[in-house]
Amino acid sequence: MSAALAPAGRVATVTLEAHDLAHRYGRRTGLEPVSFALAAPGVVAVTGANGSGKSTLLRVIAGLLRPSHGRLALAVEGRAVPDARRREWVGFATPELSFYDELSVAENLRFAGEARGLEGVDAAAAAALARVGLESRAHDRVPALSSGMKQRLRIAFALLLKPPVLLLDEPGSHLDDEGRATVARLVDQERPTSLVVIATNDEREWRLAEQRIELRGRGLGHPA
Repeated sequence: MSAALAPAGRVATVTLEAHDLAHRYGRRTGLEPVSFALAAPGVVAVTGANGSGKSTLLRVIAGLLRPSHGRLALAVEGRAVPDARRREWVGFATPELSFYDELSVAENLRFAGEARGLEGVDAAAAAALARVGLESRAHDRVPALSSGMKQRLRIAFALLLKPPVLLLDEPGSHLDDEGRATVARLVDQERPTSLVVIATNDEREWRLAEQRIELRGRGLGHPA
């Protein structure tokens, strides 16, 4: 990586600000205008009706989607992060994330880490898998995993680089009670040193947050 992350255990100075941020998918509204100012450390929940833009907002924060209107600014240690480099600072677990079926669980994480220039990638992959309870499945190929295990792997992917900003889109999806307890534990572990943003309508998840952003859109990507 071309930029150094904060050492483990130290709080990175992170600010995330949105000003009239909005997005459209053609004629349909993906995200109504929203403004907020967030800072690490802490946990924030994004809630709202289905289709009100929770996932869209997280994709914009991650730098995967350019908003149609407004702006979003991420700064780490007082330095503005260009959109093109945002992935160096943001870990994103999303239901849309897929993996290479021909690779093992550990190989998928190793490939992702190497693509981002992560040093000590084998140790980092092992540590991420241990945090989500998948260390025993490291050498299994992805098709052998259940849907809940694949969700754990998505979260491990987001944790791989120990990012100061962690985005979790419906993290409890496909998880049993044990998996949900793992998510809650991970959020509590990240809370003191990171900015964690959870997109969810599940009360068990949004109650993990100290702050809440409620999107006011009518939902389901309503037309103009």
